[in-house]
Amino acid sequence: MMLQDGSTQLLCLTASSGVPLFTRGASKQLPFSVIGSLNGVHMFGGGHGVLLSCCETEGGGKVAWRVFGDSVMLIAVSGGGSGGGEEEVRLQRLLENAWNCMVLVLGQDELVSPRNVERLKRDLRSCFCLIDQLLDERPQGLLGSLTHCADSLLPPDPAPLQEAVDGFARAADSEFGCLFVHGRVAVATEKWWRLAPQEVVLLSALVRTLSASGSASCDYPVFLPQGSPTVAHRLLRFRLLPGADVCVLCGPAPSLRRAEAELVAPLWSPLVECLRGCLAVGERSLPGSVPLRPDVLALLLVNRESRRSVSCVQVSSGPPSGGPSLSRSRCWELLGLFYVFGVSRYFAREETSGVSPEDGARGGPTEDLLRGFSHQPQQCYLVTEECKSYGLQTPQHQLFLLMSPSVPTFALRTAATQTLSDIVSATAF
Repeated sequence: MMLQDGSTQLLCLTASSGVPLFTRGASKQLPFSVIGSLNGVHMFGGGHGVLLSCCETEGGGKVAWRVFGDSVMLIAVSGGGSGGGEEEVRLQRLLENAWNCMVLVLGQDELVSPRNVERLKRDLRSCFCLIDQLLDERPQGLLGSLTHCADSLLPPDPAPLQEAVDGFARAADSEFGCLFVHGRVAVATEKWWRLAPQEVVLLSALVRTLSASGSASCDYPVFLPQGSPTVAHRLLRFRLLPGADVCVLCGPAPSLRRAEAELVAPLWSPLVECLRGCLAVGERSLPGSVPLRPDVLALLLVNRESRRSVSCVQVSSGPPSGGPSLSRSRCWELLGLFYVFGVSRYFAREETSGVSPEDGARGGPTEDLLRGFSHQPQQCYLVTEECKSYGLQTPQHQLFLLMSPSVPTFALRTAATQTLSDIVSATAF
């Protein structure tokens, strides 16, 4: 394979003619002849009634194809990494997220019926920041693009913040408001949570991008990939404190200047200390009232009903007993890998309505494997030299836990059950 191990490249072409629209990802881009061949083999299969969705190369890499709206073909090329079904899950999620990023910024009409290919190429540049976030190989502690659940932070005192967000949305003549802390959703209005999970994840990514630009406020047009793919809404974002942003989805009114002058200060100034307490939670995502066992290295807790997730890493200053020292970035990487391992082999994935009918009919590695079981697996574990991992599924939650290698394997189930109980009882998550 021409890509380095662990690197991923995303290719975008017109579905009908194979004209390249953009390439993002690995620093060493694939030659044009290879890109043409990847497009050609997919078209050849389609001409013979074969849907080519994924294949593996001799060098251990993987290639995934997906056509959206009969107009745009996205191809993800991986240089290696996770094996088998795990890598296919990651690449297919990448393709779906990339398409939704394009719809979010440009709208479905511009993509399905482009007036001019060269103009479309120029317009697609405005999506690059979001797409590059999806392709960033460095673990960021944010797993929403993989889980399709909103990365959340649980405030120590959510009631006043919830009241402020609800009031801020009403004052802006909107039902969609959200408070982001360190790029995670802290509180949001009821209607915000009714958005499709992928829309919540992409809006979170967009707010992080806008916040990183350094602007104190902005007025940005967005299309909702499932709720409103052809009609734009206004996303108003305001920085309350460094690391804390509030935003609303609204119509033509109010203006950015009016909202900033008349709404932000009166509603949020009295809550500065509450916001600082929320910021202090930091990357842990869980308030201090939630006890975590010292031998827990990392965890990801998914609420299957609300499609929210909380995740954190806690690494001690010294090496763990009985195993090598793990950096925070390595723990985040292992946590993401174990999540994909669990949902690609054992646990059910709650797919969103964005899955195409042919994909639903085709099924995936999880469905193929589960047909061999007489029951739905509820727990799984994995033991490696670096850590011990345990997955637990209930009707409402999925918990993915990384623990020190010194923890006895027979004790993993008890530790996972205790951790889930501690978090839910303390936060009602």
